[in-house]
Amino acid sequence: MGRLGVAVVAELVDLIVTGQLKEGDLLPPEGPLSEHFGVSRTVLRESVKRLEEKGLVIVSQGRGTQVRAPGYWNMLDPIVLSALIDNDESLGVLDELTVVRASLESAMAGAVAESHNPDELRRLENALTAMRESEFETDSFRQADVVFHYALMEISRNRLAENIAKHLYKRAVESNRYQGINPPDAVALTLEEHGAIVDAIARNDVAAAQQAMHDHIHVSWERRRLPDHSPRVRALADGDQSSE
Repeated sequence: MGRLGVAVVAELVDLIVTGQLKEGDLLPPEGPLSEHFGVSRTVLRESVKRLEEKGLVIVSQGRGTQVRAPGYWNMLDPIVLSALIDNDESLGVLDELTVVRASLESAMAGAVAESHNPDELRRLENALTAMRESEFETDSFRQADVVFHYALMEISRNRLAENIAKHLYKRAVESNRYQGINPPDAVALTLEEHGAIVDAIARNDVAAAQQAMHDHIHVSWERRRLPDHSPRVRALADGDQSSE
């Protein structure tokens, strides 16, 4: 569609994701909407078509274009997922993403523990070594961390889980909110947790590999989570408000 169409789609996605256009709302007619964005009706129609492909709206003859419920949205679509994360003030979306990631990656870790060859184990060990060698270089360490997780996903041979997890992980690591904060012992703990995953896989201990990956994803997120958004702080804040 060109740059104008991409910009229109991005803005409409933001309006829907943030609730400024709510479930059941009708988009304004073509004329006013194309004037608002400063684009032709052709560009606007193509933009609405893209929204429909992403599951955000439904176009009905004689009724117009209506915003759909979140359950219909393609949340793995890069634009939709990015908008959800970027506008996630409470970090609730990232909490949900963590739950899904932990479920998928723990299952994949179990699959790798159950069945892997020496070369695949060596690949994981090399990825862990790369993390250890870059522990004092933040950007390199984060990249090595991603390489480790991607390697495990690929070795699992679960293509569907790999595809979903990679989409979630890729968009998450691009977010400053997901990177959060880095406590002084974060790197050491991360290395220890990854080591536990590799050790369990090397022993062919399926349950231990699943548990180690599950715990790592949840615990590392809680370490990085911005303090003013932590569940405990939010609960205390809600309690204070209710007592006023």
